Amino acid sequence: MPIALDMAAQFPADTFANLDRADKMWQNLRSSQILPREMVVSSSEYLKTTDFEIAISGGTLGIILAAALQRRGLKVIVIERGELKGRVQEWNISRSELAILVELELLSEEELAIAIASEYNPARISFPNTPDIWVRDVLNIGVDPVYLLATLKAKFLADGGKLLEFTSCDRVTIHPNGIAMSTGAIELTSKLFIDAMGHFSPLAAQARAGVKPEGICLVVGSCATGFAQNETGDIFASITPIQHQCQYFWEAFPARDGRTTYLFTYMDAHPDRFSLAFLFDEYLRLLPTYQQVELARLNFQRCLFGCFPAYRDSPLKTTWSRVLLIGDSSGSQSPVSFGGFGSMMRHLARLTDGIEMAIAADALSAKDLQLLQPYQPNIAVTWMFQRAMSVGMTQQVNPDRINNLLAAVFQSMQTLGDDVLCPFLQDVVQFPALSRTLLQTSITSPQAVLPIVPHVGMVTLIDWLINYLNLGAYSGLYPLTQLLAPLLDRLDPVQRYYYQQRLQAYRYGAGADLDRVAYRK
Repeated sequence: MPIALDMAAQFPADTFANLDRADKMWQNLRSSQILPREMVVSSSEYLKTTDFEIAISGGTLGIILAAALQRRGLKVIVIERGELKGRVQEWNISRSELAILVELELLSEEELAIAIASEYNPARISFPNTPDIWVRDVLNIGVDPVYLLATLKAKFLADGGKLLEFTSCDRVTIHPNGIAMSTGAIELTSKLFIDAMGHFSPLAAQARAGVKPEGICLVVGSCATGFAQNETGDIFASITPIQHQCQYFWEAFPARDGRTTYLFTYMDAHPDRFSLAFLFDEYLRLLPTYQQVELARLNFQRCLFGCFPAYRDSPLKTTWSRVLLIGDSSGSQSPVSFGGFGSMMRHLARLTDGIEMAIAADALSAKDLQLLQPYQPNIAVTWMFQRAMSVGMTQQVNPDRINNLLAAVFQSMQTLGDDVLCPFLQDVVQFPALSRTLLQTSITSPQAVLPIVPHVGMVTLIDWLINYLNLGAYSGLYPLTQLLAPLLDRLDPVQRYYYQQRLQAYRYGAGADLDRVAYRK
């Protein structure tokens, strides 16, 4: 009998229903059964008027951007198919990344303090037969999504924003001068439509024409009480070699109501890949070894399951005018990251400024809006990292290859210092840090680095080299573009929008956005 079924009485009542729902989505991805429907259509007719400047479909992360835009004086409506509320499970992030909520006047310092449900130090990176690495102030903050979204929702409404809950956006019609949205009995119009509906957005599926994702991150986990030790966390840990054609990784975070532990792995969407139910059983099998605890001692508050697709063609740029995809819908996070909240925090200021400028300049064509989801070489280079941590279904590799490689890389970063290690752990890749890490690892652990070539393949390696060189170019160009910033005031609104978005593309593409305090419009 599977371990999970044998332990059914220890889990919350909705555990297996949630697992089954997530597994069906994963099964559909593996079998290419997610067939896109025609959600977006075009019309040559002009709208008589528009009700709103911006409509956002998808409220979980969409309300964060909506609140920022409404605070700027724009007329925004949010459409959410259920009740707009945060999940109970905390979102882990670094404190510095939350500063943008105060900078944009979305939260006061006091409200931000309430939103932080838990905080711990230090956090560990751990691999077999290698000394552990400890870092401080990285992903050590647990944000309460229930409080955060409720507060932003209230402020959004108080500022004049409109919200439709328990409402699905069924169709989006693009007109020459605006967007019409069908929501059952109600039809709404706006100048711009923003898709914040997440990884499985029907609009994103239509834009991708049903193409299978190149990468998948499967995640299972739980929040439970009963752990003997709950003062430190794990950002990245491995306790086993490659098995079942994948490498298992672990995360652990102290939470307000227990300890959250995740088991995750990277893979492709091959039809023969195992199910989330199987991975959950593996999680339960290995958790006692990982955390040195008996399963019988744990009181499970909730269980967590996820399937996060990643596409090489990201961020997704559509050919539709007046339509913008953000967050997980666009795939703007890196393929090694499965948290949309951190990506939203990173891009919130850029998107808020950019969308405000686009509306003011009426720069809403497909070409205009593509500037808001630019190519970012510092994200593109991480595709090889994802490949290096994956194993093909028919690939034969040394069971310790991935652990050996990652242990060597992280030991090199530790040697080079926190200014190299910490940005990488926050999903920000920078050219100087990456170059120093590659050189250090090649010198100290060539036996771990050389097998990467046959492992990922020459095509992936060449593609990575191109993105790596582009990362270097962006790192050099960004400071030069800053010299021209004083000319912005001399440009007309459209020219100013174009220049500003290209400057931001260099900034974010080089990973130069890491310093939040340095952000200026």
